[in-house]
Amino acid sequence: MNDQLQLLTTAANILWLILAGFLVFFMQAGFALVETGFTRAKNVAHTMLMNMMVFCIGAIGYWICGFAFQFGALNLAYPEVSTPGAIAGPWAFSPLTLGAWGDNLASGIRLGEQFGVLGTTGFFLQGIGLSAAGIFAFFLFQMVFMDTAATIPTGSGAERVKFSGFVIMSFWVSMLIYPIAGNWVWGGGWLANLGRSLGLGNGAVDFAGSGVVHMTGGAVGLAIAMVLGPRIGKFNKDGSANTIPGHNIPMGVLGTIILFFGWFGFNPGSSLGLITPAVADASGNVTTAASLWPINLTVVAAINTLLAGAAGGCSTMFYTWFFTPAKKPSPSMSVNGILAGLVAITAPCAFVDPWGAVIIGLVAGVLVVLASGWLEKAKIDDPVGAVPVHFVNGMWGVLAVGIFAVGNPDTGAWNGVTAPVTGIVGGSFGQILPQVLEVVAIATWAFGLSYVFFAALKRAGWLRSRAEDEINGLDIPEMGELGYVTDGVAVPGGQVTEPAGVSGVTAPAS
Repeated sequence: MNDQLQLLTTAANILWLILAGFLVFFMQAGFALVETGFTRAKNVAHTMLMNMMVFCIGAIGYWICGFAFQFGALNLAYPEVSTPGAIAGPWAFSPLTLGAWGDNLASGIRLGEQFGVLGTTGFFLQGIGLSAAGIFAFFLFQMVFMDTAATIPTGSGAERVKFSGFVIMSFWVSMLIYPIAGNWVWGGGWLANLGRSLGLGNGAVDFAGSGVVHMTGGAVGLAIAMVLGPRIGKFNKDGSANTIPGHNIPMGVLGTIILFFGWFGFNPGSSLGLITPAVADASGNVTTAASLWPINLTVVAAINTLLAGAAGGCSTMFYTWFFTPAKKPSPSMSVNGILAGLVAITAPCAFVDPWGAVIIGLVAGVLVVLASGWLEKAKIDDPVGAVPVHFVNGMWGVLAVGIFAVGNPDTGAWNGVTAPVTGIVGGSFGQILPQVLEVVAIATWAFGLSYVFFAALKRAGWLRSRAEDEINGLDIPEMGELGYVTDGVAVPGGQVTEPAGVSGVTAPAS
């Protein structure tokens, strides 16, 4: 009977995980609508196809080696440590909610006993076995997270990146940049282990990826925006910026609603289940009782996600209404305020009280406006605001864990440390340092390496589109067809003519 209950528990956790993964996949539609709506009509086919193909390319890249680099050492146990507060005995980071993984995903590279760098098991999903449902569900869920990070830079490079450069960038993020950063925080790597190895709080804590997903994607986006340079006409000779409005505000708003909906899979789904099954030793004695902490964290994460997203939208709306020269509640900036609030709460969503989530969202809504201004002053062109939303507020979300975490009892034993995750508000200053280290590590890794990589691509002529193509629109020269055609046929040069044989045809009388 106990075995049957354990099987049912694991099955329910896997079902929840894949349903959450499906929700996160649907966020791809939201990204496509937001990025396309906030760019110009002459680039619609180009922008839309980037948002579709980044998923397809990313899935293949992550299957080849991304998953192995990120989680190939997840079940590899670290030796016991004598650090005060660490759980006694060896420690592995494999999730308790998805069943026993045995020796699967248990090989990786370490710098010393306690500092994991990357995994080396699971390339092409080989060596796992088709009966390992928990691992395959975990792959699906983590793959759609990676896709979010890979999609973010498409907005920063929109309207002037070559499609060939985009393809290379998609493999770059899915196979190397994202997986290794993710390993350090979620795959049992050195940042997660800072609590056990050096006594720094619970190590780097990032519940659903303000740092792993959004900072990484935003850092790559910042690198590509800087290397590409601004769109033609964005900045004047005196350094002042011109507004280049998007062509379809309703599309952008609808995309944001879809993203908000998908975030309820993104954040609550990161509990990786709803209940932990009881664990028995070889003699059948129960050593760890079943627990409801996953479902508790799931619900807390959902409520805080709702409140922070709403607060971010409100603070941006009011800030642009009362404190900007236009004195109007900007629709496009308010949309980014909602997304900024959602990004910022992604790391701390399970660790803070609802009032903390509201404050985090309010700050994020103002930060996104200020960061947009900072980028313009630096003459960095980010067509859809990906860097202010994801990079800047990803940093804010990671740091917010060290500030607002209240010591939720359900977070005890996080990353192998007995104490719950507690920030400054909860009375502990020990958590802020590992959060700062996560910010520094991801920014250095994702931005620094990507800047060098994209600079090499640009020098080779593979990154930025030709000036004449950018001016006329990328749809015809890059895609061979227009995004919008009205009862006609697209021809080279971007003109639209009537199809042969329909000249002079009139509509029938009603």
